[in-house]
Amino acid sequence: MFSEYTALLRHNPNYRRLWIGYVISQLGDWFNLIASASLVAKLSDDGQGTALSFLFLARFLPLFVMSPFAGVISDRFDRRKVMIVSNIVRAATVLGFLLIQDADQLWLFYLLIVVQFSMTAMFIPARTALIANIVVKEELITANALDSLTWSTMLALGALLGGLATAAFGITTAFILDSLTFLISAWFFVRISVQSRPSVEHTKKRTVADRFLEIIGGLQYLLREPLMLVIALVKSFGSIIYGAINVLEPTFAENVFPLTFTVGSRLVGEGGSLTLALMYTVVGVGTGLGPIYMRRWLGDSERGLRRGITISFFLFTFGIIMMGIPVNLTWFLTMSFIRTVGTGTAWVFSAALLQLIVPDEVRGRVFAFEFASLTLAQSISIYWAGAAQDVINLSIYQTTLYTGFAGIIVVIGWLFFQFQTGNQPLTQSKRLN
Repeated sequence: MFSEYTALLRHNPNYRRLWIGYVISQLGDWFNLIASASLVAKLSDDGQGTALSFLFLARFLPLFVMSPFAGVISDRFDRRKVMIVSNIVRAATVLGFLLIQDADQLWLFYLLIVVQFSMTAMFIPARTALIANIVVKEELITANALDSLTWSTMLALGALLGGLATAAFGITTAFILDSLTFLISAWFFVRISVQSRPSVEHTKKRTVADRFLEIIGGLQYLLREPLMLVIALVKSFGSIIYGAINVLEPTFAENVFPLTFTVGSRLVGEGGSLTLALMYTVVGVGTGLGPIYMRRWLGDSERGLRRGITISFFLFTFGIIMMGIPVNLTWFLTMSFIRTVGTGTAWVFSAALLQLIVPDEVRGRVFAFEFASLTLAQSISIYWAGAAQDVINLSIYQTTLYTGFAGIIVVIGWLFFQFQTGNQPLTQSKRLN
């Protein structure tokens, strides 16, 4: 079942280098997230839900604001170099986290996170668009499925190792390791030999209006291709539901299902780091294996990919609703697994559809639009989760349950879209080239 994935890595050295760099960077990212959540939980005694919301908003809002500009940069410049510069800046920024020592400095922590994720906004569309430059069309779905499996495996492994490292060696160690992973992965990107910048007219004098149209080029393309617009919004439809879980999981870990033990006089697992690591491990397994087995079941056809997205919406909505029923940690983790099989499938299948259809000259901007819209949706969901607990005074289980119920609306909307367009193939969409 995994032979085609290993074959891609063996026979395509550029993709192999891209993949190795991604593995290393992702490992550090999960060290960073657990350490950041533990730091905020530790320093914010009052209004923890709001403080965690600010943490995730600081991570997501720069992605929304910067993505339109990042898309233009991805389409006009060497995508490989964009990734390298982004990683170097992120490595330096993460070291700044070491300055944060008390609650009065949380504003600086949030500011540094904004800088870090502004660079992430540059990195993601460049990397996503680069994949289509270094693999052939027949390998696109394989590459996307392998990307999802990698992300999920690094989530599971990185969350586990990050939780253990944070619990055993402290938050400082986790941040230092994350900074190193950015530098190491940048070295692998340097070794990619593909010239990824599409041919553009650099000699043409461009007005301010031209530059603005260039920024919104991805949206203009999608507005002319409404079927593709809906596919580009699949992740947004999902993230406005499951985004809230990003805020709720640290609270579940620390206040509902804390796992701690002592080693000598040291308390291991403070701030819910061990439970959070376990939760992220389950998320990694679900998002990794879900797309693999869905693809094996449904195939690589456009119809199969769209059917997989339909199933994914049902799965993550059901999972979140069930997570809102108070039972025990085993129940919570089982429902989280079901939820993430759905989210992983929606992510991979929608990305594969876009990469198969969208022309290269606007691909970076289309993926930038996709990423901007999903981060906006996720930010709204994150704010709702924090406000529901700290302003409306809903319990964490009530907040989870209401979030899941909102997913029913998404399911109905997607089913309506499928009913209206089910027999109309995306591959007949008009291309720019």
